[in-house]
Amino acid sequence: MSDETADHVSAASQIAVTGRLYIHRDDLSEDFVRASGPGGQNVNKVSTAVQLRFNLSGNDTLPGDVKARAARIAGSRLTQSGEIVLQADRFRTRERNREDALERLLDLLRRASEKPKPRKATRPTLASKKRRLEAKKQRGQIKKMRGRGTRPDD
Repeated sequence: MSDETADHVSAASQIAVTGRLYIHRDDLSEDFVRASGPGGQNVNKVSTAVQLRFNLSGNDTLPGDVKARAARIAGSRLTQSGEIVLQADRFRTRERNREDALERLLDLLRRASEKPKPRKATRPTLASKKRRLEAKKQRGQIKKMRGRGTRPDD
């Protein structure tokens, strides 16, 4: 096999997540199950829903920090064995559901590839402290006026 053919084969087995990140098709597996929802009688005969599984723990192309964020974003869709499982049954055709599941996985991985902006600690301004204390005093005065009134001597 020539180098050009080897590059073409390896490029075909990769799916681009971002400009720099990609995943292997080998890390994905699909199962087709019967779907609920639109489809009429066809829904009882044909397995059009897709259950896409991505082996996150076994993936070697994503950096560790991206994997950790992806696991957090996946939440309950992450299995004990480290697989992300996505169910797609929005559409009536198997092919559209496959595309939908893959796009949702890529969207999840793109969100995970974005580094969170670090929080910078700030202090409240003197004016905001004064406004807060003034509001507390006013509220206290309002509550004080709710107290029991004095009864006139009988």
